[in-house]
Amino acid sequence: MAAATERVAGAGPAGYTGEGQRRAPGAGPAGYTALAVKFGARQRSAHCLLVKEHQVREGADTAHPPRRTLFVLNVPPYCGPDSLSRLFSRCGPVQSVDICDKPGPGEKKEKPTSKFFNRKTVTGFQVAYVVFRKPAGVQAAKALSQEGPLLISTESHPVKTGISKWIASYEASVVDPKELKAEVDAYMQDYDKKMAEEEAKAAEEEGVPDEEGWVKVTRKGRKPGLPRTEAANLRVLEKEKQKRARKELLNFYAWQHRETKREHIAQLRKKFEEDKQRIALMRAQRKFRPY
Repeated sequence: MAAATERVAGAGPAGYTGEGQRRAPGAGPAGYTALAVKFGARQRSAHCLLVKEHQVREGADTAHPPRRTLFVLNVPPYCGPDSLSRLFSRCGPVQSVDICDKPGPGEKKEKPTSKFFNRKTVTGFQVAYVVFRKPAGVQAAKALSQEGPLLISTESHPVKTGISKWIASYEASVVDPKELKAEVDAYMQDYDKKMAEEEAKAAEEEGVPDEEGWVKVTRKGRKPGLPRTEAANLRVLEKEKQKRARKELLNFYAWQHRETKREHIAQLRKKFEEDKQRIALMRAQRKFRPY
């Protein structure tokens, strides 16, 4: 059940003024007309839609032309374009209904190409632009404020609210694996086809100068390398390892450099003593050689 508790321009709950007095039928904030609507026959309190004629400079907003566009505020997230189109169709032929998060210039919206990816979840109240085929539809829509609460949800076209809406949202969120797989396969087929076309086009343009004489160089080059084997990959990894070892900063600190020098001098002294003893032993063996 939709609660009419939205506050606009200092107003209290829908249907009441700031002083606590009941608002007259059709009254609203300055420049707006309040339309009382209900989303079910059993709904006790009505929800207020605030409407006015969309005013914009000629040619500034081609999607929402002036004098034929009705600007609607306080649209609940469960009220879609079809519901608004059926509501205002009694005022005249409706050309289009655009629902947006906030007011702005009309832009051509791209039709969603995926059922599972990049889905937008509506969480708050929105604004709508209802474009009629004739200017008289806007004035007739503003006159609906004198008819009392208008019923949007009918047996033939129900609008789900409350728990039924939550259940429907949960059921829609459950992904069918077969449909998801079919969509992913179709996307990959289109992607492979696009890449094949790009490669064929690059092969045709390779080595061909343009109008200014420049030759386009592709990322593959004229002589693409052979695919690497496992042994070749191991050799490349070993070379990279050796390069990293050479680039390491050895003896970075001064005390490390001094310690390295001391160790080197100690090793030289030890080798010198060993060589000295070996020479002395060789001389002694030659001097006392038996005859």
